[in-house]
Amino acid sequence: MTSPLLDRARAGDHDAFAELVEPYRRELQLHCYRLLGRLADAEDAVQETLLAAWRGLPEFEGRASVRSWLYRIATHRCLNAIRDGGRRPPPSPVPPFEAPEPTTHTEVPWLQPYPDVLLPESAYLHREQVELAFVEALQQLPPRQTAALVVCDVLGFPLAEAAAMLDTTATAVKGALQRARSTLRSSTTRPPAHGSAEERRLSKEFATAFVADDVDAVVALLTDDAWLAMPPAPHQYVGAAAIAGFLRASAGWRAGRLYSLLPTRANAQPAFGLYLDAAPAGLVVLALDGDRVARITRFMDDTLFPAFGLPRAFSRSPASAAPSGPAPDPAAAPDRW
Repeated sequence: MTSPLLDRARAGDHDAFAELVEPYRRELQLHCYRLLGRLADAEDAVQETLLAAWRGLPEFEGRASVRSWLYRIATHRCLNAIRDGGRRPPPSPVPPFEAPEPTTHTEVPWLQPYPDVLLPESAYLHREQVELAFVEALQQLPPRQTAALVVCDVLGFPLAEAAAMLDTTATAVKGALQRARSTLRSSTTRPPAHGSAEERRLSKEFATAFVADDVDAVVALLTDDAWLAMPPAPHQYVGAAAIAGFLRASAGWRAGRLYSLLPTRANAQPAFGLYLDAAPAGLVVLALDGDRVARITRFMDDTLFPAFGLPRAFSRSPASAAPSGPAPDPAAAPDRW
């Protein structure tokens, strides 16, 4: 049985269609981000989903819910993007200094952070399902397993409905789900409560030490198995000694030029816009564990600043805190460490 709003949309009423799909836009974008690992690709996938939904309205008979129907379209758009090479690794930046030998290399150099301002309110109830470590782990599963895990375990669709969404059988979905669960390791970190005094204290202490190039103070905040990653660069540094070596090499190369940090949030975690002198130099996202920092991820992508509401130039003047002007051209953005 269809609703009057759906009937109006099917009759070609664009306003009715917008009203029909708008409640699901944010959760659809987060869904696409989980599958694709990139904010820009998720935004494209949502636009393609809504266009396909508009064109497919005459065939939609209302047997499934509008939400389930939209998720079906979005999931297939994402799987098609992955199949068509939508997750090809971006070019790796070349460090401008002699960096220490990395401990290991990332398998997901295309990963991007997700602004908290775009998260649905419900995401904070299950923050472990939006944190960077979870999204990165999803990228390392076969795409059909990722889709099954997200549709069933994250979104909570029953097997039969998930099978219809994925154009397969409940048995196939169950098998993919079991394989994904056995591969995906649960996070063992216990971060402070979202927005808590402990989270703010740790974030402030990290920022103070980081901008001062006080490597010893940064190291004192780390867990024993902490690591530093810098997508799209493949290098990862694991353990306090390796991280300290990289930070000291970076400080030596800058030769007195100053870092500045502006607080923001990404993936339900503390984050900062990073500036070298006044110029954007990437985004830093922290994963916290108890009263320590377990993971530092520096995204060397200045084009993400507008999505996080960060200014394109750093100034200590309050008037400069809001972004202005056109978004930067991604092709013109320099690689920076």
